[in-house]
Amino acid sequence: MTEPIAGWIWGHNLRAFLELLSRYAGYTFDETDWETIEAGVQDTDDEAPDGWYSYPLVGTLATLEVALAHAVGGEEVSIRIAGAETPDLQLRTDTLLSALASV
Repeated sequence: MTEPIAGWIWGHNLRAFLELLSRYAGYTFDETDWETIEAGVQDTDDEAPDGWYSYPLVGTLATLEVALAHAVGGEEVSIRIAGAETPDLQLRTDTLLSALASV
């Protein structure tokens, strides 16, 4: 098993991040997913070990475990993705994190 891919994005990019990541995994991300994640991540804290919210994306191409937490005092969302086993999926995930941290 590979190491989780970790980084951060701006909070306003979270839905776009999850929709694109889901597509890479072959998972159909819908409004129910978004509502569940939006509620789950609300009271998170990336500085607390138990302050993260996890959500599985079980797709036809990969099963990803996405852990999310708000950065204390900021608008960033810290993210860890486990399950990106192929080099292609690792590169796509890392690139997506980088892109959505800059806009």
